[in-house]
Amino acid sequence: MPSGELRTEPPALHTIAAIATPPGRGGIGVVRVSGVRAPDIARALLGVLPEPRQATLVTARSAGGDKLDQGIALYFPAPHSYTSEPVLEFQGHGGPVVLQAVLGAVLDAGARLAEPGEFTRRAFLHGRLDLAQAEAVADLIDAASSEAARSAMRSLDGEFSSAVRQLVSELTELRALTEAMLDFPEEEVDELHRDDAHNRLASTRAALENVLARSRQGSLLREGLHVVIAGRPNVGKSSLLNRLAGAERAIVTSVAGTTRDLVREDIRIAGVPLHVVDTAGLREPADEVEKIGIELAWQEIRRADVVLAVVDADGGGDGDTPSGFESALPAGVARIRVVNKIDLVDMAPARTAGEVRLSAKTGEGLDLLQAALLAAAGWERSGETLFLARERHLRALGRARTQLAAAAEQGDRWELFAEDLRLAQQALSEITGEVTTEDLLGQIFSRFCIGK
Repeated sequence: MPSGELRTEPPALHTIAAIATPPGRGGIGVVRVSGVRAPDIARALLGVLPEPRQATLVTARSAGGDKLDQGIALYFPAPHSYTSEPVLEFQGHGGPVVLQAVLGAVLDAGARLAEPGEFTRRAFLHGRLDLAQAEAVADLIDAASSEAARSAMRSLDGEFSSAVRQLVSELTELRALTEAMLDFPEEEVDELHRDDAHNRLASTRAALENVLARSRQGSLLREGLHVVIAGRPNVGKSSLLNRLAGAERAIVTSVAGTTRDLVREDIRIAGVPLHVVDTAGLREPADEVEKIGIELAWQEIRRADVVLAVVDADGGGDGDTPSGFESALPAGVARIRVVNKIDLVDMAPARTAGEVRLSAKTGEGLDLLQAALLAAAGWERSGETLFLARERHLRALGRARTQLAAAAEQGDRWELFAEDLRLAQQALSEITGEVTTEDLLGQIFSRFCIGK
């Protein structure tokens, strides 16, 4: 889309402003202004409009002429700016009082306070970014690991959008072929055209599967996995949490029922974030406090992506047979049976289907559990570029996949075949924002920070 071409209704003509650096004290703070009045505001605030894209030492003053701060100003004329509008950035000292004073002077000069994500929203509306790239801006800011940051940067550079647009292009060509066949009576559509249409569909479905797989992998980097450690008292749940975290995060004693509340820890395995929760021992509660802790444990178990069902290798046979709490675990939740304390029974660490034998005390077998967790998450190191996909991206790709599968079942019913292709293309176009709604834009950009 050419720079400056709007995707939907143009943004309001007001000029917006916000502090673009995080709250608190810092060496540098940035006030950003975007809109048609940015040049006038620059003259009112700084007494000069800086040369385009040249750092200029300036003094910011209030409407009454009082000095507020001294710093560097940068001016980006339209359309060569982040938003495609005239943009002014004042880089001054990072004290909250100083920044608020400069922002107040900007608002007095005719700007209004920007809403969350409004700068990036204007960049999208003016065609500087597509919707997937705009979301990648927030993902890059929020990245919790270097792998997630790299994937977000690739999405911001347009790699994810390019892959989606390639799928849309293939569907466009296939729809054109299908529409051409619809212009002829059924008996005149020769075998060559039929085979070509179905071969193209098969190729597009394979390409979509590849994009979906890479998106699911990338989604793990963004969202992580909710892992709950569950089991009876004194089986080593807290010791296991500490071993996974690499630090003493939970209290460990020989007293049964030490853990009463939920203990949460965020860890990373091979760059994949895991949100691990240690829970109270599952048994008949001894008092009201323990009862509440056990109720919280079951609530957390029902929300889990994976449950680590910890049993004692030397605990009355629990190391070999399922204990009572395991049979009560929700059927739809993935689980890994962890046989702990193998150091007490001279048992070797091992990993089999659905089970890992280890010692949380010595760390033996921990690598096997880490590998099992990655496998439960569906994590694979394929060497391909991962896309830091959001839930809405996965849902759109899933709908496109469903429609293409339906198209494959249509045989020579070309009208239905063409409709399935159209619906698949529409689902894919929602990812980049070629098809979107105002409500969706509001939901997406409301989660951005103010100033971005």
